[in-house]
Amino acid sequence: MRVISGLLKGRIINGFDIIGTRPTMDRVKESVFGIIQNSLKDSIVLDLFAGSGNLGIEAISNGSKLVYFNDNNRKCINVIKNNLKDFNVINKSVITNFDYMEALRFYQKNQVNFDLVFLDPPYKDLIINKIMDYLINWQLLKNKALIICEVNEIIPFNHEKILLIKERKYGDKMILIYQYKEK
Repeated sequence: MRVISGLLKGRIINGFDIIGTRPTMDRVKESVFGIIQNSLKDSIVLDLFAGSGNLGIEAISNGSKLVYFNDNNRKCINVIKNNLKDFNVINKSVITNFDYMEALRFYQKNQVNFDLVFLDPPYKDLIINKIMDYLINWQLLKNKALIICEVNEIIPFNHEKILLIKERKYGDKMILIYQYKEK
């Protein structure tokens, strides 16, 4: 895995081989970041199921102000910390080692609001709709925030404040990009 664009372009991201993770392929990442590039500058980002930190690091490389990396796997957390230290961008990150619900409660308690959220949970868990409900109801999203979901099938989500703005298929994976709009 490599950083594909921005300040850190070409740097190798360690952690592609962590058991239980599913790194986003470079061509998928390149497509996603092409779509969201205008939303990255000075953004506050959440990478809720961070794995190696691949997506959050790409966001930092492309101008995000701060990325919250979360994973419940201690090995992933260590890999993320090492990657961020190696790239000298640890100061642009907050790293938490919680399950996703604990993480969302932590962000709510600390009144963190996100411009961009990456959701790539284990496909078998079917929790994206639940997470999006919490993001909305707990006021964790800024107006016009983007939520990027990696899934293996379309998961219909209906909420008056969320709009599906892009849908892309890559082999057996799909990327769904939603936008949050306050009334």
